[in-house]
Amino acid sequence: MIAMKNTELWRMCRAGISLCGILLAAPSRADAAGCAFEPQGEGRVVEIIDARSFRLHDSREVRLDGIEPIVTEKASRTSALSAIILNREVSLRGGDDTPDRYGRQPAFVFLASSGTLVQAELLARDQAMVSGSETNKDCASILTAAETQARDAKRGIWADPAAIKNAESPGDILTGIGRFTVVEGRVLSVRQAGATTYLNFGRNWTRGFAVTISRRVVPAFEAAAGTGVKSLENRRIRVRGFVEARGGPRIELLRVGQVELLGGN
Repeated sequence: MIAMKNTELWRMCRAGISLCGILLAAPSRADAAGCAFEPQGEGRVVEIIDARSFRLHDSREVRLDGIEPIVTEKASRTSALSAIILNREVSLRGGDDTPDRYGRQPAFVFLASSGTLVQAELLARDQAMVSGSETNKDCASILTAAETQARDAKRGIWADPAAIKNAESPGDILTGIGRFTVVEGRVLSVRQAGATTYLNFGRNWTRGFAVTISRRVVPAFEAAAGTGVKSLENRRIRVRGFVEARGGPRIELLRVGQVELLGGN
């Protein structure tokens, strides 16, 4: 979270600690308890549908919550998930088991044999990115730590400096329209226009990269962050989300977990 309740937490944040929680070691069975939630059932995985969805023996379709898959080659779109869970027993947990518009049940998924959190395993293997959608701080910390482990080790996509886009290169960001993208840069200004707040990363507001926050989202965002949106001005941040083109590239901010303060502010 953005909120820093004491001097020590603030010092860690200045050093580059995620807003979602402190950086942890590789997720273990004990760590994964932070994503326990309520039980949503269990079953044997009989089919991998895509990079983050699968079917159980009772025909339920499940979508891994809290992550966005990394897809680099068509041939490998399902191989990582298949290697982890195909033909294995899993247990499901989550805050809401309401199916999405495709009929998939969102859940945090654990291997029954070991208690391993599947999302954390995919993140640590460089097969997914944290979506920033998880509001449970303990669970968000586990996911963030697993991604950080892969990023610090420069595994797979993270070995390429271009994996994280530079906010000062809007043209480069625009090549990812419609795709989930991670961007880093300094917020030069925070301004409101109508019902939208803009975190501007470029001096040309119409062409530069910006993060947008709807007026209806601001109160919940600030409550979760423990500080005002205006406090992000002149801060270096890492932001993640789907890229849109509205003059310049835009990412809409819906959850506090989409933002991390970076060191060197």
